Amino acid sequence: MGVVTKRSSMTFFSDGENHYSHRVRIVLAEKGVTVDLLDINPANKPEELADLNPYNSLPTLLDRDLVLYESKVMMEYLDERFPHPPLLPVYPVARAQSRLWVHRIEKEWSPLADVLDTAEGKKADKARKELRESLIGVAPIFADRPFFMSDEFSLVDCCVLPILWRLPAYGIELPEKQVEPLLDYMERCFERDGFQLSLSEAEREMRN
Repeated sequence: MGVVTKRSSMTFFSDGENHYSHRVRIVLAEKGVTVDLLDINPANKPEELADLNPYNSLPTLLDRDLVLYESKVMMEYLDERFPHPPLLPVYPVARAQSRLWVHRIEKEWSPLADVLDTAEGKKADKARKELRESLIGVAPIFADRPFFMSDEFSLVDCCVLPILWRLPAYGIELPEKQVEPLLDYMERCFERDGFQLSLSEAEREMRN
């Protein structure tokens, strides 16, 4: 993966299939951060992780003596620690709006993605239907601006794109005519250098 360059003081424990890990990897790649990226199998976690993180969970970010184990906290920390390019707006009102969009994604789309990552049968079918209908409903907003409710690539996009990338793996096919602005957004963002560098081998296989 392109994020990994040389030995550094920062280590990222990542699940190569999980969208929460992926969103942080996008931030790391967009910022060009030098990081030791460890692709961890959730079924075989290293003992070191349990020593660092009381929840023994992925993703986990270690920066010298600081340990973070919540993806949104990691993303904002990285944006402040490495301010260029900025991934949150400068002005307080716009920053609050971006945070609110991230919160809505966490409440509405992320739980559905979590179900599709783990469940089968009727529960997965219900989540698949809800996510598909929600994406169709929101598609027109992408006609107005190049990114998610913004003229600049932001942390909101970093949360949305991992879910959109996984749609084929989730068995979700969108009606092209109804969601053309959304599909244009996906194509444009998936081609970004930062996004391509963020992909794990498992994630690349999701669309091969």
